[in-house]
Amino acid sequence: MSMRSMVLSVLVENSSGVLSRVSALFSRRGYNIESISAGVTQNPEFTRITIVSNGEDEELEQIRKQVAKLVDVVDVKELPLEMAVQRELVLVKVEADAVKRPQVIAVADIFRAKIIDVAEHSLILELTGPESKLDAFINLLNDFRIIDITRTGITAMSRGKADQAERAE
Repeated sequence: MSMRSMVLSVLVENSSGVLSRVSALFSRRGYNIESISAGVTQNPEFTRITIVSNGEDEELEQIRKQVAKLVDVVDVKELPLEMAVQRELVLVKVEADAVKRPQVIAVADIFRAKIIDVAEHSLILELTGPESKLDAFINLLNDFRIIDITRTGITAMSRGKADQAERAE
C-alpha cells in the first residue's frame, strides 16, 4: 500500500461552526489536512468545503465515511484528478529593484501571472492554476528573493453534469 492524496468535495449546510466541526473530526482522528477551502455555493443555504488529505487507501476511505456522518454534511464526493477541475491561487511577494524587475516580470509573463502590486523594491504576483504549475512558478522565482508566499489550497469541482443533482437542493 502506498500513500496518496485525496480531494474531497463536501457540501454542508451553511451554519455557524460547520468548518470547525469538519476540521475537528480530522484532528480527533489524527488525520492530516494538506489544504482546506470553503465558500458559499450558488444556494446561500449551502457551503462547499474542499479538503485535501493524504494517507493509505483504507485510511482515506475512513476519512470519507467519517465526514459523511457529520450532522451538517449533505454530500461528500471524492474528486479524482481526471474527473475534476482543480485550481489553487498563490500570491508571491518578490524583491524586485529596478535591475531585477524586468526579469521578475518576464517570469510572470511566461506563467501568465498578474502583477497586482508594485512597490519601490518589490512586486506581488498572483497566479491561479493546478498545483504543479504553481510549484513550477515558485521554483523559478526562487532565483530571486521571495519575501512572502500565500497559497489558498486546492479548490475543485467535478467535470460535466456530475453534481447537477445538488443544484435542486
